[in-house]
Amino acid sequence: MITVAIAEDHQALIDGIKSYVKYEDDITVIGHANNGEQLLALVRARRPKVVLCDIRMPILDGIEATKIILQELPETKVVAFTMFDQEAAVQQMLAAGAQGYLLKNSSLDVVLEAIRTVAEGKTYYDKKINVPDTEKNNSKSVLSSRERQILQLVAKGRTSHQIAEELFIGKSTVDTHRKNMIRKLGLSGAGELLRYAVEKKYEF
Repeated sequence: MITVAIAEDHQALIDGIKSYVKYEDDITVIGHANNGEQLLALVRARRPKVVLCDIRMPILDGIEATKIILQELPETKVVAFTMFDQEAAVQQMLAAGAQGYLLKNSSLDVVLEAIRTVAEGKTYYDKKINVPDTEKNNSKSVLSSRERQILQLVAKGRTSHQIAEELFIGKSTVDTHRKNMIRKLGLSGAGELLRYAVEKKYEF
């Protein structure tokens, strides 16, 4: 079951999504929030698989909320759900770690498609927006310097324990970086990360 949390301050839109989703066997809405602070509390308590996240929210905006959510719960998938189609807004949400970007005037069928796509570990971008090529195609703009450093060692066949010793960090920290890279790059698991690292080892 794909559990979904919605961060949105228009109740009619929330109600519309919930009414539509209730007929789906694989998706359920577990809660909604009207501001970024409420969203963090909801996500921490219920741990949804997917978050539909507005960018402009009171107290804490969607960009900062996304960063915090993915730092604490890297397995969570965030889809920006907004009226903003400006390239700067797209770049900021993708840089924060969002795996999808959806405009609010999209049909409910498209919303469901986006939810299912990111739940599988893939990315989903509204066809009406211009996704910057650097975000879509260049992993250097997505990964942090530490993640690229770890990816180089993954390409050399190092285990998490070996990487931790070499970089003087904890093994759990390495494992978290691995999970974050898998999420950011839209990969499905450790095997794909290794293949990706080997293919890209001369680009970092």
